[in-house]
Amino acid sequence: MPRSRTASTAARTLRIEHLLDRKTDKLSGGEMQRVSIGRAIVRKPRVFLMDEPLSALDAKLREALRTELKNLQIQLGATFLFVTHDQIEAMSMGDKVGVLNHGRIVQTGTPYEIYNNPRDTYVASFVGSPPMNLIDGKLVNGRAVMAPLNFELPFSGGAKASAATDGRPLVFGIRPEDVYLESGAPVEAHVHDVENHGVEKILTLRVGDAMLRATVPARTDVAIEQPVRFAWNPDKVVLFDKGSGVNLRHAS
Repeated sequence: MPRSRTASTAARTLRIEHLLDRKTDKLSGGEMQRVSIGRAIVRKPRVFLMDEPLSALDAKLREALRTELKNLQIQLGATFLFVTHDQIEAMSMGDKVGVLNHGRIVQTGTPYEIYNNPRDTYVASFVGSPPMNLIDGKLVNGRAVMAPLNFELPFSGGAKASAATDGRPLVFGIRPEDVYLESGAPVEAHVHDVENHGVEKILTLRVGDAMLRATVPARTDVAIEQPVRFAWNPDKVVLFDKGSGVNLRHAS
């Protein structure tokens, strides 16, 4: 039986043209997932419900199909409801993202909103690779004092925020890309680990018993156990209530 143009287009998009004459019991798990996506495409539904459709694929194909599915959504103008545990898929493919915790939606928003203004410490620690650093402390006279680590850093949340939270138990959130190494910076740490990602390095910094992550340029010359000094961007600090874990921007 001749194949329809729609089926051929779907097969080409999913790179499964070589599988069209193969029996289903001869397909691998990843191949079966791609075939299932193709069967959904040819039906032209208004809403696609996809439960981790890329999970069994190798990394290279998964990356390619993320782009293809995004383009397909644009072409079809259909709604894609995409369930995934892979935050890269969620952040790169979603126009809107919903984060679930124990089956309950705790925050919805654009990828930018979810990343930069997490509703609570769960979202902050779940979204981002590496995730947001979360450090216990208090605001004292407009400065972030980390206890029991016994160091402090500047805070730029304004006098009103400082007055409302002065002395209150808090969790300070800062993204690794907003932690930077600098000679003469206020806090000393030791390099606990170095991950070289090509265009950047992800450092694990040890301050007392605490570990913080910092994303630095690849050219940064550091070695394990080397002492370094670091600071943060005070404009990027997020305040969370210590008891509830809720972002104070969302608390009102």
